[in-house]
Amino acid sequence: MRAMRLLLLEDDAILGEGLRDYLRSEGHVVDWCASLQALQAVEGEPYDAWLVDWQLPDGSGLAWVSRQRQRGETTPVFMLTARDRLQERVQGLDAGADDYLVKPFDPAELAARLRALQRRSAALPQGRCRVGEVEIDLAARSVQRGGQRVELTAREWALVEALARRAGRIVAKADLERLLLGGEAELLSNALEVHVSSVRRKLGRELIETVRGLGYRITLQEP
Repeated sequence: MRAMRLLLLEDDAILGEGLRDYLRSEGHVVDWCASLQALQAVEGEPYDAWLVDWQLPDGSGLAWVSRQRQRGETTPVFMLTARDRLQERVQGLDAGADDYLVKPFDPAELAARLRALQRRSAALPQGRCRVGEVEIDLAARSVQRGGQRVELTAREWALVEALARRAGRIVAKADLERLLLGGEAELLSNALEVHVSSVRRKLGRELIETVRGLGYRITLQEP
């Protein structure tokens, strides 16, 4: 497995240092921040995954994740927290976390879950993909139609990317709403449909297939 670049957001000095050192021993590159304010030093940096504590000294790590999801950020998130009630685990996942580890946990389990993430990611498209005259460049985060670049909003790109990385699979409407809208999903009842319509207007109706009652799907061809 290749080395991953990881962002660790954890305020407990002993746990943070221990996780950082363990993951580095596994070959990963780890940036450790102990507060939300400290994130300013790594803002905009690309990571393969975020490892986020729920409660931080200057705010909620979960709320921070939710805000990133609302902005269209798709980086995988592992919540690291002592909150172990079912309702809290559901809340964490619904807010945008992809996985949830309850403290105390063995660092070896976290490393194993990161390897599982790599295996899933390896099976997904990573480069350029095509649907008809539309070419999607996942690495460059750009789209062309008929050889001309098409500008998408952050949420439009998040929609296209989410479907392209799950090519050929139906992605549930609820999952896309959580990704694009986060906590606004319940307030904006038809927002997902608006974004789908906007992408179709820019890139063609054939790009995104509606699977009635289930969700949406993109079927890609290699360029």
